[in-house]
Amino acid sequence: MVGAADFVADITKGGTDQDVTLDFKIPDPSDTSIPDQDFSYQIDIAWQVCDRFDLQTDIWRGRILRAVRDREKQGGDGRGTGFLNWLKDREISKSQAYALIELGNSADELLKEGLLNEQSVNQFSKRAFVETAQAAPEVQQMVTEAARRGEHITRKEVKQLADEWTAMTSDLIPETVREKAANNTIPTRYLTPLVKEMEKLPPSHQETLRTEAAQNPDVDTLKQITSEARYLSKYIAAASQVQTIDPDVVNLEQALEEALRVGCLNSTADLVNQATQLEQATAKLYTAWRRINKLAERVYVDSGESTPNLRALLSALTPLTNEIIEIQLGSANSPSTKTIRLKVLGEIE
Repeated sequence: MVGAADFVADITKGGTDQDVTLDFKIPDPSDTSIPDQDFSYQIDIAWQVCDRFDLQTDIWRGRILRAVRDREKQGGDGRGTGFLNWLKDREISKSQAYALIELGNSADELLKEGLLNEQSVNQFSKRAFVETAQAAPEVQQMVTEAARRGEHITRKEVKQLADEWTAMTSDLIPETVREKAANNTIPTRYLTPLVKEMEKLPPSHQETLRTEAAQNPDVDTLKQITSEARYLSKYIAAASQVQTIDPDVVNLEQALEEALRVGCLNSTADLVNQATQLEQATAKLYTAWRRINKLAERVYVDSGESTPNLRALLSALTPLTNEIIEIQLGSANSPSTKTIRLKVLGEIE
């Protein structure tokens, strides 16, 4: 078996060339004497080495970029031109550069606060490290403790811890549900999506769903509430965008309560969402129709008898430039083909 050698010398100080050499063997895929399990293990180990090497490299790149940027701030023109030119020479985008600087800053902060040491950094994949740097302090503490114990940290594990922490500490989850989650009666994976959906809702709807969860603290109820919260947020977001709905005529809040009462919230939310899309599509259609007419007129003026094919193109597009737009749904030879006609009446002054 191939072991993943430690790669820590460069996290806080410069190392020798030998320190930063990737040195491992990739198993021969044609060697049938290697069992599949051993082959997969050796591949995983090699991948982890590359992942850690990539993390270390990007941390140092972030520190280098930070130094170049800060130097430019002291002696540059004040607009960052020198830094941008430095990035351009090395074919690095501004967004990439600041993402690397953020990574370098995160590493320095975690090391400075004593949450990590040089050895434990090597327990992270690159994506896991970035996820940890962006997590809440309590999540960072849990993750870094696991890294110090020698556990390999992946992005999936960091995300799971972050989700569980969010769910277990959110005020949107009633105490009865949190207690069941704590003793594993309710899996925490059902709490995270509920919190994310409820956060999108106004306080009044949050309280209604929270009360329902408190009265029936079980998995089926949590699934149902999560679905309701999802459709509630869709309804609220879409209803505010539909211009056709006059708030002086339609009480959206009461309409929502009635949809909940009769059990057609999902359909109502989809109805309002489709109305939003139809309005937007209508605006785009009219804009495109006006544009195509102007372009067709310009091409007609610029062309002439010497351009019969160009004139044929204009003629073929006529069904789209008339006041009655005509299109076919389906292939021309299909018996289910339908012709759709839309009449553009123009603008109302």
